[in-house]
Amino acid sequence: MGNNHEQEESLLNHSHSSRMGGLRTIPFIIVNEACERIASYGLQPNMIIYITTFYHMEAAAASVLLGLWSAVSNGLSILGAFISDSYLGRFRAVAIGTISSLLGMSVLWLTTVFPQLRPLPCSQYQHGCGGTTVSQFAVILFSFGLMSIGAGFVRPCSIALGADQLENKENPDNERLMDTYFNWFYASVGISIFLGVTVIVYIQDNLGWQIGFGVPALLMVLSVSVLLIGSPLYIKAKPKGSMFTGLFQVAVAAYRKRNIDVQLNYNDDCYYKAPESKLPEPSTDFRWLNRACIIQDPHIELKPDGKVSDPWSLCCVENVELMKCFLRVLPMCSTCLMLLVTFSPPLLIYQLLSMDRHILPHFEIPAGSFGMITLISLTIWIAFYDRAMVPLLARFTGQLTGLSPVPRMGAGLAIGIVAAALSAITETIRRNKAIDAGFEDDPNAVINMSCMWLAPQLVLTGMAEALNVVGQIEFIYTLFPKTMSSFAAAIYTFGLALSSLMGSVLVSVVDSVTSAGGNTSWLASNINRGHLDYYNWLLTFLGVINFLYFLAICWFTEHHHDGRSSLSPEEEEEQSEDRHLHGASL
Repeated sequence: MGNNHEQEESLLNHSHSSRMGGLRTIPFIIVNEACERIASYGLQPNMIIYITTFYHMEAAAASVLLGLWSAVSNGLSILGAFISDSYLGRFRAVAIGTISSLLGMSVLWLTTVFPQLRPLPCSQYQHGCGGTTVSQFAVILFSFGLMSIGAGFVRPCSIALGADQLENKENPDNERLMDTYFNWFYASVGISIFLGVTVIVYIQDNLGWQIGFGVPALLMVLSVSVLLIGSPLYIKAKPKGSMFTGLFQVAVAAYRKRNIDVQLNYNDDCYYKAPESKLPEPSTDFRWLNRACIIQDPHIELKPDGKVSDPWSLCCVENVELMKCFLRVLPMCSTCLMLLVTFSPPLLIYQLLSMDRHILPHFEIPAGSFGMITLISLTIWIAFYDRAMVPLLARFTGQLTGLSPVPRMGAGLAIGIVAAALSAITETIRRNKAIDAGFEDDPNAVINMSCMWLAPQLVLTGMAEALNVVGQIEFIYTLFPKTMSSFAAAIYTFGLALSSLMGSVLVSVVDSVTSAGGNTSWLASNINRGHLDYYNWLLTFLGVINFLYFLAICWFTEHHHDGRSSLSPEEEEEQSEDRHLHGASL
C-alpha cells in the first residue's frame, strides 16, 4: 500500500508539473527581459545631454551623477539576487523589478511633459539661467532610483526564472535544452541592447524627448503585461537561501572562534564536513578561516542527527573552501577595474556631436549610437578568437582554449592601454582642428573631421573587453565548482559597480583639481576649451600602473598559493568540461 501511495503521489506531482513551466513560458520571460533592456539601454546614451540641457549641470557633474546611477544599479543586482534567493523567489523579484522600472521611466517621461518638474530650458552656456530646485532634482533622482531597483531585481533573476521552467533532471535532453535556452536568452539580450542604442536613441534625436522617453515607458508597460499574462503558467520555485549567506556565515564563525590556534595539527574528525563530502580537511591558504569548520564541542555544536546546531558558529569544510575561492579571485578581478573605467569615457558624446557624423548625404549616425562599434567589435572578436585563434594557439600551448585565462586578461589590459592612448591622440587632433577653425568658444560647432576617427579606439575597446572580461569569467570558473558558476556573473557585476564608482570619483577629482583657481577644467562642458586629451592621457598612465599591478598579482599568486585545489579530482574533471562549454558559449 505504501508503494502504491508513493507512486500515486509521484504521478500527481508529475501531472501538476507537466501543466506548469516548459517551453511555452520562455517567450513571456524573454520578451519581458528584452523590453526592459531596450528601454533601459536606450535611455543611457543621451541622458547626459538631457541632464546638462534641462537641469543646467556641467558635463563633469552630470557624468559623476550618471556614474553613480550605474554603480547603484549594478550594486543592487547583487542585493536583488540575494533577496530573490533568500526571501522573495524569482518570479516575485522579476515582477517587482519590472513594475519598479515602469514607475521610474514613467516619472522620467513626466519630466518632459510637465514644465513644473524641471527647470526652464536654456542654452548650456547662457549666463543667468534659472537654477534647478531641490524638488525638481529630487524627481529626477527618484526616477533613477526606481529604475536602479528595477534593474537590480530583473537582470539577475530573469534568466534564472526561465531556467526554473525548463529544469527537469528526468529528461535526458535537459542539458541540451538548457544550453539552447541560454543561447537564445543571451542572443535576445544582444539584440535588445542593439535596438536600444540605435532605435530609441534615433527617436530621441529626431522626435524629441517626450516621445524618446515615452517609448521606453510604453515598452515597460508591455514588459509588465507579458510577464503577468504568463504568470499562471510559471513554475514558481520557493526561495532556498542564497549562496552569499554561506559566505557570511564562514566569516562570522571564523571571527567567533578567533581564539582557536589554527597552527595545531587537527585530524580529519575535528572538521565538520557535509554529508558525502569529498574534502577531508580544509586547505592551508587563508588558514585563519579554518576556525569556522573546527568542531570544539560536538555536544553543543551538533544535533543528534549530526547536523549543525548554529550555522553561524560552525560551517562545513566546503563552505570554508568556497570562501577561500572568493578571496583568491578578488585580487585578480580587481586588476580589471581600471580597464572598466576606460570603457566609459565621460564626454565621448560631446566629441561626437562636434564631428561630422554623416555616412550618407542625408543621414548621420546618432551620437548616442556610436558605441555600437564597441559591441560589434566585441562580438566579431569573440567569434574570430573562438573559431580561428583557438585552434592555432592550441597547437603551441597544448590547451584546448588556446590561451589560459590569465594571459588573455593581460592581453586585454594591454590593448586597453593602447585604446586609451589612441583616444588621447585623436582628441588632441580634434581639439586643434576646432581651435584652428575658430571654434574655441563655440562648442556646438561641427568641425570638418569625420567621426570615424573615433572608430579605431572603440574597436580596440571591444577587443580588450572580449579578451579581459571573458578571460576573467573563465578564471573564476577555474576556482569555483560549476554549481556556483553564477557567482562569476555576480563578481563581474560587482566589478561593474565598483568601476562606475571609481570612474565617478576620478571625474570629480580631476574636475575639481583642474578647475581650481578659476582655470578651465579638463572636463569642461565646452570641450574645445577643456583638455579631454589630458584626461585620456591620465587614463593611459593609470592603465600602465594597473598593468604593473596585474603583473605583481600574477607573481604573488604563483609563489604564494599552496598548490592545492579546493575541489576534489572528480569535481575538477567535471568543471574542466563545463569550463570549455562556457568558453564556447561566451
